[in-house]
Amino acid sequence: MNKKWAVKRITINLATSEMEKLQEYCQKTGRPATDVIRELIRSLETNSSIDLAENAIQPEKLTTHYGKLLNCLK
Repeated sequence: MNKKWAVKRITINLATSEMEKLQEYCQKTGRPATDVIRELIRSLETNSSIDLAENAIQPEKLTTHYGKLLNCLK
């Protein structure tokens, strides 16, 4: 593993269908899952000027980001 990326390691839980979509996308594109997930994270919109208390997880925002993730895996 390239040490410049070894900053944080996370574990995520995916439903079988989500994992199958990710694997299928990776197989079709020839890209590793780590790269695909990293790219999706980088594409998330953030606004550092918003107070964290005001930026609590909101279901509608979570659904939007989850939808973007699934669309990218199609």
